[in-house]
Amino acid sequence: MSNSHPPYGEQPDPNVTPWSGPPAPSAGYPAYGQPGQAPQYGQAPQFGQAPQFGVPVPPQKSNRGLVIGLIIGAVVLILALCGAGIGLALVGNDDEPDPTPTPSATANQGSGTEPSSTPQASDPPTEQPNNNNNAVTARYSSDLSSVCDGSPILNAATYTGPATAKAYVFSNNPERPSFWSSKIVGSDKRYYAKSADFTSVSVVGCMSMVPGSEGAPKKCDYKASDGKNVSVSYISSRYQLTFYAAKTAEKIGDGGVVNAPATRCPSFISYNKTTMKAYAAPDSGTIEAALDKFLS
Repeated sequence: MSNSHPPYGEQPDPNVTPWSGPPAPSAGYPAYGQPGQAPQYGQAPQFGQAPQFGVPVPPQKSNRGLVIGLIIGAVVLILALCGAGIGLALVGNDDEPDPTPTPSATANQGSGTEPSSTPQASDPPTEQPNNNNNAVTARYSSDLSSVCDGSPILNAATYTGPATAKAYVFSNNPERPSFWSSKIVGSDKRYYAKSADFTSVSVVGCMSMVPGSEGAPKKCDYKASDGKNVSVSYISSRYQLTFYAAKTAEKIGDGGVVNAPATRCPSFISYNKTTMKAYAAPDSGTIEAALDKFLS
């Protein structure tokens, strides 16, 4: 192969074509080792052109916003319809009375371990049918003391409230718990009832001595029926007063505590010949005060 370059200082040969480098690449194909141009957005790459990486792809449109909006609208519509229904129900109740009775409040009852110091009343008890095996028919006023033992009085008056009630009061003796003696109240009291009017009585007060309430005995000297001198221990104590409905024997109130003072020896006394003891009677003034408050 001849050298196309003329010697140094000589003119080139006119018969030889000068070297102009490698042939030009054909149209439509990139030159070897040269990257092709990236395709335009939305156009597929032409043959012979490599697509460029990292070209962003447009996100797909979502209908989530439209769905959420429809759900919110449905909830608002439901709430509006419910509010209208409630409003109609409230308007409809204005013309009709409430068929449910308002319960009446009841007063608090003593627990039985700690006596109450003030009388407390409760609602009238529901009258029970006369099928109680312990129910009795009274023939005398003293028969109403059976209420203190739990026996209803069949022919007693029905308790309808404290304002119009008639009452009897009985107390027992610590040495004779089952024996109940009648306590007299003033005849000027509204709740007073004569012995002959015992069927008009609807309330029975029962007084039992509070266990352990005995005071120090007071020595009282007497002359017995046989002429002998005797010394009797006269004992003070406290009584718990409880009110019951005579016809049902149900508890209806707490009359509090009644003192039985033994400060002075009585002119006449009943005593136990074996123990030589006698217990003071409950104070009548305190009994009437308790009745006044409970039956007012």
